[in-house]
Amino acid sequence: MKTENIQDIYELSPIEKGILFHSLYTPEFGIYFFQMPFVFRGHLNLTAFEQAWQQVIERHTILRTGFYWEDINKPQQVVYRQVRVPLEQQDWRDIDLESQQEQLKSFLESDRKRGFDLSQECLMRLTLIRLSEDCYQFIWSRHFLIIDGWSVPLLLKEFVQLYEGLCQGENVSLVPSIPYRKYIDWLQKQDIASAETFWRQTLSGLKTPTFLKYLDVENLSSQKEIYEEQRIYLSPATTDALQSLARQHHLTLSTLFQGAWAILLSRYSCENQVVYGCTVAGRPIELVTEEPIIGLFVNTLPVWVNVNPEQSLLVWLKQLQEQLVEMRQYEWTPLVDIQGWSEVPRSLPLFESILVYENAPIDRVLRDWQGSLEVENATIFSTSSSFYKTNYPIAIAVYPGSIFCIGIDYDFRRFDTATITGILQHFEILLQDIVTHPEANLKDLSLLTSKQQYLASKLEKEVAFNFV
Repeated sequence: MKTENIQDIYELSPIEKGILFHSLYTPEFGIYFFQMPFVFRGHLNLTAFEQAWQQVIERHTILRTGFYWEDINKPQQVVYRQVRVPLEQQDWRDIDLESQQEQLKSFLESDRKRGFDLSQECLMRLTLIRLSEDCYQFIWSRHFLIIDGWSVPLLLKEFVQLYEGLCQGENVSLVPSIPYRKYIDWLQKQDIASAETFWRQTLSGLKTPTFLKYLDVENLSSQKEIYEEQRIYLSPATTDALQSLARQHHLTLSTLFQGAWAILLSRYSCENQVVYGCTVAGRPIELVTEEPIIGLFVNTLPVWVNVNPEQSLLVWLKQLQEQLVEMRQYEWTPLVDIQGWSEVPRSLPLFESILVYENAPIDRVLRDWQGSLEVENATIFSTSSSFYKTNYPIAIAVYPGSIFCIGIDYDFRRFDTATITGILQHFEILLQDIVTHPEANLKDLSLLTSKQQYLASKLEKEVAFNFV
C-alpha cells in the first residue's frame, strides 16, 4: 500500500461489514458482484467516454475505496487520492453475429468468475466491445460494497452530463459531492438504545424464520449453476390496474407487492404469521441534498406480518403500510443487532427471502439522454439486463416501468427452475386477483387462473353429484 496516495481511512458501515463477510466466506459463488450491460448505438466519442468515467471516479470517494481486514481488529476502508480505472476495449467487428453472441456470453461468465480483489483501489471495471460501426456493448461491473442500486442513476446522470459536455468541448460544472465518510459519521450518532426498544417490541414473539424448506427440491447437486434471474412481465392491463388501485386507496406500489409476497409465504408455509426481508433505501433525510452522496446505504429489515385469512384485503394492506412506515425511522439499524434483539437463535437466519422494489430511475436517465447515442440497459442479444447474486435463498426484485417486471434470483442448490417459475406464476395470478377483487378477504384470494378455477369448480360439482 502506497501511503502517500491514501486520502482517508475509516471503519465500515454495518451493512458493509455484513457484505464483506459474506463475500469473503463464499467467494466461489460470486455473491454481491453486479454486472450491468448497456447497448450504445450511434457515434461514440471514445476519448470523451473514458474521460467522463474518470471524472466521475474522481468526484466520489467511495469509487476510490478498497477494504482491509487482515491482521486488524476491525475491517477498515481506505480511500485513495488518485485511482485510474482503465477502459478495456475490444473490437469484434470481424466476427459474425452468431459468434459474437457466443463470445459475449462467454465474456460475461468469465467476468463474473473473475470477481474482485476486495482490497484493490477501486471495485469496478469498465469494458466496451465494438460490435459494428455504430453499435457497442458496454459492461459496467462493480461490487455491491461500494454502491447500491439507488446510487446508480445518480452516477449515470453525472456521466451523461460530463460525456455530453466533453463532446461539445464545454466545461461542465457539477455541484460538489459529499464524501461517504459523512454517512459513517452520521451512523455513529444515532440512538441505538431507542432502536433496540423499537425492534424488541416489533419482533416480540418471533422465534423462527418462515422457512422455505417446503419449496426445496432434493438432489440438485448436479444442477448447473444458475446465473440469470427468472423474470415475468405483467400485462399493461394488470400494471394499470395496480397503479389505479394504489392511487385510489392511498397505497404505495411497494406495499402491494410486499403484501402479495406475504400472502404467498403464508400459503406456502401454512402459517398465519410470516417474516421476510424488505430492502430499503436507507438514505438519511439529513444527507439528501443537492450535493450527491454516493455509496452503500441500503439495508434489509425484517417484516413480521400477521396474514389473517378472515381480514379484508384493503384493511390488511393499509395496516401493512402503516407497519412499513413506522419502520422507516429505524431503517438504519444494523440487521445483526436486530437479530440479536429478537428471539430467533443466532444459528438461524432471521428470514430466508427478501423483496426489493427497485424504484431507482435508471431507465429514465437513459431515456432522457438527449445526445448522439441511443442507449438501452440490456445486452445486444437479449432483453435481460443486470446480473447480481445475494446470500439469500430467494431474492425478489420488482422493476416498475410501463409494465411491471418481477424477477427472482435464487440459490440454485436449493430450488429448481420449475419451482421458481411456479412462484412467479402464483405472483402474477395473485396480483390479478387483488386488482379484480380488492374488497375480498385474504382467504378468498386465489392462486388459480380463471380456467383452473372453472375446472376446479366443475370437478367439485361432479364429485358432489356422485355422492348424492
